[in-house]
Amino acid sequence: MKKYNFSAGPSTLPEEVIQQAAQAVLDFNNNGTSLIEISHRSKDFIAIMDEARSLAKKLMKLDDHHEVLYLQGGASLQFTMIPYNLLKSKAAYIDSGNFASVAIKEAEKIGKIEVLASSKQDKYTYIPKGYTIPSDVDYLHITSNNTVYGTEIKTFPETDVPIVCDMSSDILSRSIDYNKFAISYAGAQKNLGPAGVTMVVVDKRYLGKTGRNLPSYLDYEVHIAKESMANTPPVFAVYTTLLNLRWLEKQGGTEGIEKKNKVKAELLYNEIDRNPLFRGVCEKEDRSLMNVCFFLNDEEKYKAKFDQMWKDANIVGVGGYRTVGGYRASIYNAMPLEGVQALVNVMKELEKTA
Repeated sequence: MKKYNFSAGPSTLPEEVIQQAAQAVLDFNNNGTSLIEISHRSKDFIAIMDEARSLAKKLMKLDDHHEVLYLQGGASLQFTMIPYNLLKSKAAYIDSGNFASVAIKEAEKIGKIEVLASSKQDKYTYIPKGYTIPSDVDYLHITSNNTVYGTEIKTFPETDVPIVCDMSSDILSRSIDYNKFAISYAGAQKNLGPAGVTMVVVDKRYLGKTGRNLPSYLDYEVHIAKESMANTPPVFAVYTTLLNLRWLEKQGGTEGIEKKNKVKAELLYNEIDRNPLFRGVCEKEDRSLMNVCFFLNDEEKYKAKFDQMWKDANIVGVGGYRTVGGYRASIYNAMPLEGVQALVNVMKELEKTA
């Protein structure tokens, strides 16, 4: 029996996607060659890349100003690429979690950064709100979902300033207007596919304005011109992401998957709030649909028992982030409802035996 993988990433993938990807590694399109042996310049792979880009545009309902790129280096490289490509005089950042903080540190190496708001002083238990966005900044950088702390932006800022959004943990998990972002980006290994590729969605109208002579690989315009193949792309990761996008389309796109994600999150949060042995981590209004963080109220008494119970229930990956502790259940798009129910059942059973 396949285990229920609640890991924050690399995360669970749909069973059919894993099977299709595994078959392609053995024999791609029944041509006697493995997917990971084919040339990235071949017609077969160009067709994969073209569909992966066009299907993402379709699912995100992007306008003609936006281009979809598949790059390497993870979201971490984007922390540097974004200011290189957009930062001319000053940029604004919101510090809402661990990776938002890292993005700020990287951008500060390149230019002037103003942190408009932070929830660090309260251990990132909420999304900062009520801040004023200066009109003279080149862009505003936000993080839509904070994987480590389990918070998520519900309403995005309304501003004429270009918005850049790190969506690594919640991209394509809900229906939003992706066209409002100058750049949105996400490492694939949570909701999109396997580790090794990063989706970057770029509004071309904001490029080429810094006057900076960029290294070729750090220049979005180069990657757009080369259609995500300025260098050898991660063939397996792009193909598996394509399979996952096809699966998502069959779920009803972002509208369909959002309904399923809300049911899963409500089931788990209701149990956390109901069960006297557990408590949530963050403010309820900012709770993430993707990363559910919680604590045992008495770890000394129940941790060993609870840990053994969820392991016995074929559950893996629910340990909290190393700097936070407690538990974190990442319920990304591919996590089935029965997996969440299995975890809830364990929590109920712990209460019965307490």
